[in-house]
Amino acid sequence: MKKTLSKILTLLAAVSLLLSACASQPASTQLTDVSLPVGYIPNIQFAPFYVAMEKGYYRDAGINLNMDYSYETDAVALVGANKLPFAIVSGEQVLLGRAQGLPIVYIMAMYKDFPVGITTLKDKGIQQPSDLAGKKIGVPMLSGASYIGLRALLDAAHIKESDVTLDVIGFNQVEALSTGREDAAVIYIANEPVQLQAQGYDVNVMQVSDYLELVSNGMITNEETLKNNPDLVKRMVQATLKGMVESAADQNAAFEISKKYVENLDKADAATQKNVLATSVSLWQVEKPGYTDPQAWENMQSILLNMGLLKSSVDLNGAYTNQFEINYIKTCVGNGYDIDDITGKKSQRNF
Repeated sequence: MKKTLSKILTLLAAVSLLLSACASQPASTQLTDVSLPVGYIPNIQFAPFYVAMEKGYYRDAGINLNMDYSYETDAVALVGANKLPFAIVSGEQVLLGRAQGLPIVYIMAMYKDFPVGITTLKDKGIQQPSDLAGKKIGVPMLSGASYIGLRALLDAAHIKESDVTLDVIGFNQVEALSTGREDAAVIYIANEPVQLQAQGYDVNVMQVSDYLELVSNGMITNEETLKNNPDLVKRMVQATLKGMVESAADQNAAFEISKKYVENLDKADAATQKNVLATSVSLWQVEKPGYTDPQAWENMQSILLNMGLLKSSVDLNGAYTNQFEINYIKTCVGNGYDIDDITGKKSQRNF
């Protein structure tokens, strides 16, 4: 275990150095104001942004970042209309948006594993998706990543939505489970299960990524920004990735920095919040920072087609890009080797 941890920390340190060496420098000292919708309240899970802001990585990249936590922000539409240059959204929103003609592009993955799952109290005896048949399941809403994750787990067990009872409960999963109102609840892996365990409950968690790889939350931009200002995109992505890699490598420092940005974080149960951060780190895309898996896009499109949310396939080639992840690896490592080369795997990629 100690050797594995040491290897991971060494990898993270090496990646951080690569990001530092390859960071683009803005043409002038004038900062570009960027408002970034993230679709949730201030939370320890956004530590990468807080670290990057506090350590000046956005400023060094010529960016003045403002985090937008408002739920009502229609981030996909605003980015698609080029009213905003960036947003953090769940992967299915990219395909649904492009199907509606919005020219949005996914440019940076935050997670390697889809962060949604279904949790139950252990005494319910629900251990795998097939056990969900006939059960009452709480879901935040009948849309978004939570709903997509639910359908993926049901599909894995060949269970139809009509074979379960769905109850829209908002973000009250902890209460719904602890009071016995629901047999199971759709959750974010790094959030509700950690809270339940902190309250003394034994839980089972079925993680979507154990059954199917889907596109997780990440950063989007639009085709116009990609075409006319690719350097801004590159600087935004790399400053964020540096914050993510450093947050993963030094979680205690990331937690302390986040206190400035998350109200009452220092007054909350610190152990629980640190566990939320640690669980988030385990899901982040830190070994290949920013990289998104093409197969996950194929899987996501199949799920959306099966659900009827997509009427026909969209061109996946335009929906996402790994060009920024590849560009800095090529510049820094050279010889066609990607970040896996740091671990000695010598996995070569053609540029």
